[in-house]
Amino acid sequence: MLGPAALACIWLGAEPWTLLIAIAVALLTWEWVHLCGLRTRVLPGLAVPVAVLAAGVLAVAEHPRAALVALAIGWALTWWTAARMRGPDRPQQPAGWLAAGVLYIGIAGIALIELRHDNYAGRANVLFLFLVVWASDIGAYMAGRAFGGPKLAPAISPNKTWSGAAGGLASAVLVGVATAAVLAPGGASRAAAVAAMLGVMAQAGDLIESWIKRRFDVKDTSSLIPGHGGLLDRLDGVIAAAPVAALLAFALGQGQPLWR
Repeated sequence: MLGPAALACIWLGAEPWTLLIAIAVALLTWEWVHLCGLRTRVLPGLAVPVAVLAAGVLAVAEHPRAALVALAIGWALTWWTAARMRGPDRPQQPAGWLAAGVLYIGIAGIALIELRHDNYAGRANVLFLFLVVWASDIGAYMAGRAFGGPKLAPAISPNKTWSGAAGGLASAVLVGVATAAVLAPGGASRAAAVAAMLGVMAQAGDLIESWIKRRFDVKDTSSLIPGHGGLLDRLDGVIAAAPVAALLAFALGQGQPLWR
């Protein structure tokens, strides 16, 4: 259900997409704060969604640099507030981890907003990003199940294999080239390179999420999606790949597909 909703909002335009991102960011920050053992209704947990959503408002208003500055300030204030509110009853309050959520979620949120706000290439670029990340996830799962073999990072995620990583990368490249050919033909070799880069970042995001869950000793980031864990579990690849796609789009300039 998440996939069709995302595709519909990508296709319909920047406004529906921005609304979807706002909802997703609110849920992601809620999960992060609860993962840290705190609540979003009171400080210091409240600082995470406030900082991220404030930066998002600046991004929507076409001030991406100010949005990044707001995130940096929000990160520092969240850390300071959480550290200051430690007491005898909360000696282990995770100030650094709580503040990290501001950057982890906020940078990805700004990247997704900025990508879609390009009136000429935004739809194609966000579709390319999501289809490549989904292909990477599916390909890694299927190849890992089919071939097994040596573990990729057993200390972080014991189920991931090198065969799965290779399958995910191959799937990302194939889907990326096919998507580019449909949306804006030309530049197949560049499309393959960009898809490979985003596929690698998606797999890195998956490993980062596994490391975070191991740090907090949880199987899922929440039970928000019955049978599938939390939103952070579902969007780990997008969270890692979106900033890279946004940086590439910025380097290419407005109106340019990522593979041109």
